[in-house]
Amino acid sequence: MPAKRRLTMRQLRQMLRLAGSGTSSREIAVVLGIARSTVQDNLQRAAAVGLSWPLPGELTDDALENKLFTRNGVKQGTRRRTEPNWADLAVELKKPGVTLLILWEEYRGSHPDGYGYSRFCELLRVRFEIQG
Repeated sequence: MPAKRRLTMRQLRQMLRLAGSGTSSREIAVVLGIARSTVQDNLQRAAAVGLSWPLPGELTDDALENKLFTRNGVKQGTRRRTEPNWADLAVELKKPGVTLLILWEEYRGSHPDGYGYSRFCELLRVRFEIQG
């Protein structure tokens, strides 16, 4: 499967312009060289936040990106899941016989909706790189 690439703001604006002129999702996908599902997803995002062509003149690329791709209800820079106490985990991990799996199982025991194992390990490793 090919790696995902981000659309440019120019492509997004062109997509909205073409859709505003009545061009089908299939035709927009061909013109922009992207998947039709990508076109449909982005047009749904635009409709959900009330954007249509022509866009307001004062709408910058950053503002357009924030309107289309910012999750509602989650402040940017915050995590959606309960964070463990990373410092305590670092101390625990140094004890004999303690593994990442054991720490994660204890974390999930107290936070069933918490991070999955791979994300938990990734976040823990990032913390150690920053601190160590």
